[in-house]
Amino acid sequence: MAFRNSAVVRQGLQSILQKRADDVVFTTALRTPIARMKKGFKDAYPEELLAFVLQRTRERLESRGVDKNIIEDVCTGTVLMELGGAKSGRMAALHAGMPITSAYKTVNRQCASSLQSITDIANAIRAGEIQCGIAAGVESMTRNYGSKAIPVDLSPWLKESPSADARDCILPMGETSERVAEQWNISRERQDQFAAESHRKAEAAQQDGRLGSEIEPIEVRWIDPETGKEGKKLVSKDEGIRPGTTLESLAKLKPFLRADGRSTAGNSSQVSDGAVALTMARRDVAEAAGMEILGRWVGTATKGVKPDVMGIGPAEAVPKLLERFQLKTDDVDLWELNEAFASQSLMVMDTLKLDANKVNPKGGAIALGHPLGASGGRLVTSLLAELRRTGQQVGVATLCCGTGYGKASLIVAE
Repeated sequence: MAFRNSAVVRQGLQSILQKRADDVVFTTALRTPIARMKKGFKDAYPEELLAFVLQRTRERLESRGVDKNIIEDVCTGTVLMELGGAKSGRMAALHAGMPITSAYKTVNRQCASSLQSITDIANAIRAGEIQCGIAAGVESMTRNYGSKAIPVDLSPWLKESPSADARDCILPMGETSERVAEQWNISRERQDQFAAESHRKAEAAQQDGRLGSEIEPIEVRWIDPETGKEGKKLVSKDEGIRPGTTLESLAKLKPFLRADGRSTAGNSSQVSDGAVALTMARRDVAEAAGMEILGRWVGTATKGVKPDVMGIGPAEAVPKLLERFQLKTDDVDLWELNEAFASQSLMVMDTLKLDANKVNPKGGAIALGHPLGASGGRLVTSLLAELRRTGQQVGVATLCCGTGYGKASLIVAE
């Protein structure tokens, strides 16, 4: 890992680059492939995907001689799982061989749920509550999308709230994208061009193995749609990438909400299934146990915005994060920005004046997919891998969240 010349590093940057015994570090990071809704994982339960990434995480630790009993807590981000995934998730953890002494919980912070699970494990380590834990994320939008995405059994009193912001919390996400495009003058052509570029980068990263380095292939239950026979299917790569996607092909798609709209299925994130898991520990504990240190978590910021333009959340959360650590956008080597919609991604990049060459170098959710509860962890996993591959250090992962807020985390690779 090439380190910056400390003589020219500003105080804030110099501070985050210093290693400390009590740093919160990442020691494993892996994910399943991301499957399209009703495709590769159509017959898999989310808890099965979760059990798989937890088992593979345990196996990676044990391959380095690490005793699994070092794991004290598992926190999983998920949005749509039944009963919040609390019972099925604990079942998955124990099935995967997590120690009986480890605790379990789930968190739901919408699209940033697994970024929240990372933050929760990190904060528990910093507070001295635990020394090592696993932050995970999972979603099966095949099984749990639809009515569970927007509540149907909701107080009529709140539906008719005098607060427009309260009512807007249940706006369709596509409508929030249209409002962002309108208010920040993001054209349909720019959105389609952004989407085509996401597919181009993802296709290149899949072909050269950069995406594959993050992925653990998984064999899942598969019911043949033609014969009805049950068997097994190996899913080894992300399914959403469409080779050869162009501005011209995307321009043929119709808007999905408004007749004159700018948001289409082609310039929006894909509805997907997938899971992710990352091991985190105090640096001195990780070193003593013989873990490989991939990088460290520095901090997280969250900030609310108006629900009807929820996609702009990162434009507010990122400045809050950078200000906290006395950094500038130029101090960040790589960005992983969740591509909920091309409209909001472009608004965020325009507002923060981000260098497009530093954003989503392996493509984003428009090409790869957006399994809600797993996306935050997927961003961090991708960020760690790419920073280490390129010899760079500072990265930010950020997402917008339904109901109106943004979340951003700062990491340093090693």
